[in-house]
Amino acid sequence: MQSIWNGAISFGLVSIPVKLANATVNHAISFRQIHLEDGGRIRYRKVCEVEEKEVPSTEIGKGYEDADGSIVPITEEDLASLPLPTTRTIDIVAFVDSERIDPLQMGNAYYLMVNGAPAAKPYALLREALKRSQRVAIAKFALRGRERLGMLRVVDDVIAMHTLHWPDEIRSPQEAAPEADVTVRDAELDLADALMDTLGDVDLDSLHDDYREAVEEMVAAKVEGREPAHEEEPAEGKGTVIDLMSALESSVREARRSRGEDGEETEDEGEGEGEGEEKGKDAEVTSLSSRRKKGTTAKSGSGSGSGGGAKKKSAPAKKTASSSSGSGKSSASSSRAKSGSGRSTAKKTASSGTKKTASSSGAKKKTASSRKRSA
Repeated sequence: MQSIWNGAISFGLVSIPVKLANATVNHAISFRQIHLEDGGRIRYRKVCEVEEKEVPSTEIGKGYEDADGSIVPITEEDLASLPLPTTRTIDIVAFVDSERIDPLQMGNAYYLMVNGAPAAKPYALLREALKRSQRVAIAKFALRGRERLGMLRVVDDVIAMHTLHWPDEIRSPQEAAPEADVTVRDAELDLADALMDTLGDVDLDSLHDDYREAVEEMVAAKVEGREPAHEEEPAEGKGTVIDLMSALESSVREARRSRGEDGEETEDEGEGEGEGEEKGKDAEVTSLSSRRKKGTTAKSGSGSGSGGGAKKKSAPAKKTASSSSGSGKSSASSSRAKSGSGRSTAKKTASSGTKKTASSSGAKKKTASSRKRSA
């Protein structure tokens, strides 16, 4: 690991020789400016405004621009004569709790490495003292011609140092605060909490720069003379955000769907819909009141995954079975009723036919007797 500064940590009367190295590395893709017509490099040249000619670096010095625009020359001897005791020393001035350091103050990160074998023992002493006290060290040091403020803390078995902005360099946050008074309702906070819980935690080591990888792939394709692969842009949602509550509810639903908590349930519900409705249709935004009424049922359904969908599918099956059995019973009873009514109708017909026959025979007998009397 290449060092960029050599000096010592001043810890009371203890001096710890150390080397300073960058703790981070920049993987961003850098580009050159070119002339579009012929592809030639565009370079910056240092030109004197008075003579209008390029000046070599050996003839370039420093100057301070005054308020009226005049330049005051500042030589290296002028800067060297200034009192700067931290030129080669990281001077620890205090030990404080880490909570007192505002992340807004933190800047670049460096590793402090021992410079020579004799520095190992005092280095380990400071490291273990910081660990046991669970505090950080505030120090002053000089780097690149200016004095800076730093914070020393322990990372694994190494002492790391972060540059800190001076307190008067931090702008007041009131300048960025909303001017209008905004009231946030408890229901909105509840949905925001639900969204945060749904999104959950993340392994920070798994995060990476997708854009940088895409740029590297594009550059590699151009170097190899092939056409870069173009990924399709994700389709934009068709829904319109009506208000904050709808946006929060939709966000919670989408987060749960992306984590696979409601995916199978949605498919089951889609299978139960009629043929005229399209599957995979955007879900409606449910109101907060209906969510409260569902209560534990909604939570258990989302946690069980496919089990919730199976229960929903079995319910219509039970209804179908019961309705079919009920219809079978009613059909049997109706057929029995029809057969019974048929038998009763046959009896009535038979009895009425017998009565008609008897009456006709009686009428014949009366006719015969009347004929005898007339004779």
